[in-house]
Amino acid sequence: METIKLDLEHYRKLLKEYLLTKNETALYQAEQFSKLSMQHNISPEEIVNVHIKALKELYPDLPEEVDDSLNFLLEAMISYGLAYQEFQTLREKQSELKSEISVAAKMQETLLSTVKPTIKGLEIGAISVAANQMSGDYYHFVTDRDDTLGIAIADVIGKGIPAALAMSMIKYSMDSFPESQRNPSAILENLNRVVERNVDPSMFVTMFYGLYNPNTEMFSYASAGHEPGFYYHADNQRFEEIEAKGLVLGATDNAVYQQYEKKINKNDRIVLLTDGVTECRVGDRFIERDEILEVIQAYIHLPAQQAVEQVYKHFERLQEFQFRDDFTLIIIQKMV
Repeated sequence: METIKLDLEHYRKLLKEYLLTKNETALYQAEQFSKLSMQHNISPEEIVNVHIKALKELYPDLPEEVDDSLNFLLEAMISYGLAYQEFQTLREKQSELKSEISVAAKMQETLLSTVKPTIKGLEIGAISVAANQMSGDYYHFVTDRDDTLGIAIADVIGKGIPAALAMSMIKYSMDSFPESQRNPSAILENLNRVVERNVDPSMFVTMFYGLYNPNTEMFSYASAGHEPGFYYHADNQRFEEIEAKGLVLGATDNAVYQQYEKKINKNDRIVLLTDGVTECRVGDRFIERDEILEVIQAYIHLPAQQAVEQVYKHFERLQEFQFRDDFTLIIIQKMV
């Protein structure tokens, strides 16, 4: 307020000059006065008050209606000033929140990073893109000394930082299991207990876990309420749904998961995904599963990594580059 008192005489001179001459220089200097006032956190009502005082010094005999209108303006600016301060506070908090989410997203990327392994006789393609800064999808590869490949793909029912923390816990739990407990049914039963005990009851996790043994050419798998994947038969170019039933992780502490097995033939593919793929939309319409398979079929002949990237780009264009949910797709091809 002391700054205003010091500038009042200057403002009065500027106002008088402009009223008498309509000089553009006076307008420019008034702009500088406003910027200086903003730098000193001067509120709008204080500037209006300065204007009223300067005007009354120049014209002591203002009509009553003009005087009343100036008082009306001052009251309006008081309300505006309070609302503006609240708005600025919210903007600062939003900026802080965005910064925290950005840091959390980078931490998630580090904590949930996984290396696509090189397995003799297999070609692996994987892509996972978050709809927002934080992803609720997750995939992870685990390899054993005999080149057995474990594949996990999961989706947290719930987003943001809590989902990322839940996924981190699941990843490190999986990595801690001994090789003797890597069967899909055992993995899901162990993870179910971890989620049920440590994750908020309102948050559930769907997961598909598969284990490929290159020596037996068998793919064993189990599902905890996850989106069904597909098995692609190269000989007749036909997709078969990978059926597996099971409760989502965290629903109950004693869930039992049935394990299934399938022999993988040369050039056949395993397609795993999250509901961000199957629930793609065109306008207000969900894309049918047959349409999704047609898109995958169009690129299935490509190397696995190129195939998943082209499928993603196709749906990205189809949805005008605005995914409503996280998108994760894995294709595994048996080469020999």
